[in-house]
Amino acid sequence: MSEVKKIATRESYGNALVELGKKYDDVVVLDADLAAATKTGTFKKAFPERHIDCGIAECNMMGVAAGIATTGKIPFASSFAMFAAGRAFEQIRNSIGYPKLNVKIGATHASISVGEDGATHQCNEDIALMRTIPGMVVINPADDIEAKAAVQAAYEHVGPVYLRFGRAAVPVINDNPEYKFELGKAVTLKEGTDVTIIASGLPVSESLAAAEKLAADGISAAVINMHTIKPLDEAAVIEAAEKTGKIVTVEEHSVIGGLGSAVCDVVAQKAPAKVLKIGVNDVFGESGPAAALIKKYGLDADSICEKVKEFVK
Repeated sequence: MSEVKKIATRESYGNALVELGKKYDDVVVLDADLAAATKTGTFKKAFPERHIDCGIAECNMMGVAAGIATTGKIPFASSFAMFAAGRAFEQIRNSIGYPKLNVKIGATHASISVGEDGATHQCNEDIALMRTIPGMVVINPADDIEAKAAVQAAYEHVGPVYLRFGRAAVPVINDNPEYKFELGKAVTLKEGTDVTIIASGLPVSESLAAAEKLAADGISAAVINMHTIKPLDEAAVIEAAEKTGKIVTVEEHSVIGGLGSAVCDVVAQKAPAKVLKIGVNDVFGESGPAAALIKKYGLDADSICEKVKEFVK
C-alpha cells in the first residue's frame, strides 16, 4: 500500500499565494516578520514588489492591510493565529470588520499541533473570536487541496475572510475528481446511519480513520468535512440531525465558541439532537511533539473512536 501524502496547510497557503500572484496583479501579501514560518516567503521571492514585511507589529499590519484594501488591492495579512486573531483582534474588528473591507487574514500555526512552541503560541480561541465579528467568513481547511481552493475562494469573495492553517503535515484526503470547494457548503466524506461526525481542519482525516474503526465494531458513522465555520452549512447539520439523531463535532480548537458551538446553535434552534463536542476542553495547551499532544488531547483516531462508541451507547 502506497504511503499517504502529507502536507502542512501553511505550505499550501504559501504556494496558493504564488499562484494567485501569477493570475492577479491586485494581490498584495503582508507579513509580520514571519515569512519563513507562514510560507509567504515563497510569494516574496516571486513578487518582492508586492510583499510587505510589517515587522513584529501585527496590529499595525492589520491597519496597513485595511488601508491597502481601500485602494482596490486585495491584501492577505499573514501571521500566526495567536497574533493575528489574538493580538490584533481590535484592529481586525474596527479597521477591517466594521467598514467591511476586502482583507484576507492568513492565520498559520493554529492550535495544539504547533507543538513545541507551547501554550502561548497554541491559539485554541481564534475561531471563536473571528466568528463574533459581523460579516467575517471563517474557513478551516482540512488538507493541501482544500487549503489552496480556500485561498482562491477567499480572493473571489468580496469582504473580510479569516483563513486558518496548521503547522503540522496532514494527509491529503481530497485528491479526487469529485471534490469541489464552495464557501459555506460542507463536504460529505462518508455516509452513515448511526451517528454523524462533523469535523474541521486537522481532525477531518483522523475522524475518517475513526469512522473506519467504528465500522469494524458495527457502528455506521457518517463523516462531514465542515471547512467553512462561518457561514455554516446549516442544511447539512439539520440533515445529519434528522438522519442519525446523534452528532459528534471534532475540532482542534476550544470546545467553547468554535465548530461545536456553531453546530449546537443550529441543532438547538432547528433540529434537536444529541451532540458530543470533542476538542480542547477549556484548558491551555502545552509544549510537546505535535503527535503526542494530538493524542493527549483526544484528537487522534483511536481517541475519537472510543468517545464516539461511548456516546452512541
